[in-house]
Amino acid sequence: MTEDQKDFEKLRAGLTHPRAYPHPVERVDEIETHISLVLLAGDYAYKLKKPVSLGFLDFSTLSRRRFYCDEEMRLNRRLAASIYLNVEAISGPAERPRIGGAGEAIEYAVKMRRFPQEALLDRQAPTPGLIDRLAALVARFHDAIPIAARDSGYGSRPAVIGPMRENFVHIRPRLARADQDRGDRLATWTEQRAVACGARIDARREAGRVRECHGDMHRGNIAVVDGEIVVFDAIEFNPDLRWIDTISEVAFLVMDLEEGGYARLARRFLNRYLQLGGDYDALPLLDLYKVYRAMVRAKVIAIRLGQDQVAAGESARERRALERYLALAEGFTRPTKPLLILTHGVSGSGKSWLATALLDVLDAVHVRSDIERKRLFGLSPEADSTVIGDIYTSEASQRTYARLLDVARAALNAGPHVIVDAAFLRRSQRKPFLELAAMLERPCRILSVSASAPELRQRLVARRSAGRDPSEADLDVLERQLASREPLDDAELRQAIEVDTSAQPKLEELAMRLLAGGAADDL
Repeated sequence: MTEDQKDFEKLRAGLTHPRAYPHPVERVDEIETHISLVLLAGDYAYKLKKPVSLGFLDFSTLSRRRFYCDEEMRLNRRLAASIYLNVEAISGPAERPRIGGAGEAIEYAVKMRRFPQEALLDRQAPTPGLIDRLAALVARFHDAIPIAARDSGYGSRPAVIGPMRENFVHIRPRLARADQDRGDRLATWTEQRAVACGARIDARREAGRVRECHGDMHRGNIAVVDGEIVVFDAIEFNPDLRWIDTISEVAFLVMDLEEGGYARLARRFLNRYLQLGGDYDALPLLDLYKVYRAMVRAKVIAIRLGQDQVAAGESARERRALERYLALAEGFTRPTKPLLILTHGVSGSGKSWLATALLDVLDAVHVRSDIERKRLFGLSPEADSTVIGDIYTSEASQRTYARLLDVARAALNAGPHVIVDAAFLRRSQRKPFLELAAMLERPCRILSVSASAPELRQRLVARRSAGRDPSEADLDVLERQLASREPLDDAELRQAIEVDTSAQPKLEELAMRLLAGGAADDL
C-alpha cells in the first residue's frame, strides 16, 4: 500500500464519525468500488475518488481528484440533476476531517442526495413500462448531447479497439486455467470483428454518431427516485470512454439486461430506442459492443480481484461472476442465420400488434412503416402528418419502402431476426425484400394477417379516436386497400403463414413455425 493509500485509509476512518459532517448523521455506511468510496451519511451521499492510477484513469494527485469531481458534477447533472448537488472540500487533519470545513482542502467529494438502494434497477424487476420510459430517455439524451469533432480522434478505429484490448490485459491474469482458451477466443474474435466493421465505424463517426455519452449505463447506475428515472455515475475520468458511438452505450444496457435474465426486456428496450431514433444502421456493430461491454464488466471484476482487501468469500463470488461474463460474451460471438419476416395485410388487420407481441418470444428487430414514413418527413411517431401535407403519395410510399429495405439489409447483417411491418399489398413492394433475402441467403417468411371486415372497421375507428398510434389510416384508406390489394402468388404462399387476429394467436407456436420454415396451418 502506497503512502497516499495509507493517508486515504486514515481519512476513510475519520469520515466514519458523524462529527465529520455539517448536518445530522446517526451512522455512516460505505459503498466501495475499485476506484471510489461512497459514504452514506444522513440524507446525503459523499463520493470520494481513491488515489489510484490504473492506466485508463489517473486519480493520483489531489488536483486531479478535484478536477474529476467537477467533471463528475457537469456530466451527471445531464441525467441526474435532482441528486447531484455540488463538490465539497474536506479539511483536515485526516484523523478528524470535516466536510465543508474551514482551512486547506485535503480531499474533495461529490455531494449527492441520498436515495434508498432498493431504488436501483439492479435491485428490482424492471417492468415493460419502465423500460419504455428508459428507452425514450436515452433516445432523447443521445439526440441532444454534443457530437465529437472530426479532428478529435474520438470514435476512430484506434479509439474503439484500444479499450477493447485493454480489457483483456486486465482480465487475462485473473482467469483460471480452464478459462484461458475462452479468453483467447474472445480476444481473437474482437480483433477480427473490429477489422470487419472498420468501414462502418468510420462511417458512423463521419455521420455524427460519436457523442459525449454517459459511458457506463447499466442497471447498477440507474435508479427510480420519486418516480423519476435517474441515470448516474457517468464516466468522468477518461473522455475516450464517454466520447463513443451511441450504439456502444445502448449495447451496454442491452447486455446488462440480458445478463440479469431480462432478455425480453432487453429486446423491448432496443426496439423502442431504435423506433424513436431510427438508428438501425448501428445494428451490425451491436454484437461487437455487447462483447466489449461484457468484458468491461469482467475487467472491473478482475481489477477488484487484484486489490488487497478482497476477502476469500468475496473473491470466490467475483470469480464466478467473471466466468459468467465470459460465457455471456462468448454467446454473443456465435454465428446466427437471421430470418426476414414480412407482414402482409390491410390497415387494422393487426400487423403491428402481432409484430410487437412476437418480440416476447422471438429475438427480433421490429421496423414499422408508419414510423419510418413519418421519420422521412421529420415527424415523430405520434405526430399528425396533415400539418405538413400529404405524406401518403405514391412517391412517399416508394421512399418508405426503400427505407425499409435499407433497414432490413443492415439488420440482416447484424444477427437478430427482422420483422418488417408494412402492408406489402403489392407484389412490386414485396419483390425487393424477397430478392434481398435470397441474395443474403436468409430465409424469408410472410405473415399474412387478416381479420373480418367488421372487425377491421371497428379497430380503425377505435384507433383513430384514441389518437395514440403512428398509423393514420381511416375507413377510406381501408376501402381502397381492400379494392386494390394484390394477393400472394404461389411462390409467396409457400413462404406464408396466415394469421387471423380476430382470435388470440398462440405466439410460441407461431414463432416455432416461423423458425421451422415449413408449411403451416392457418392460425
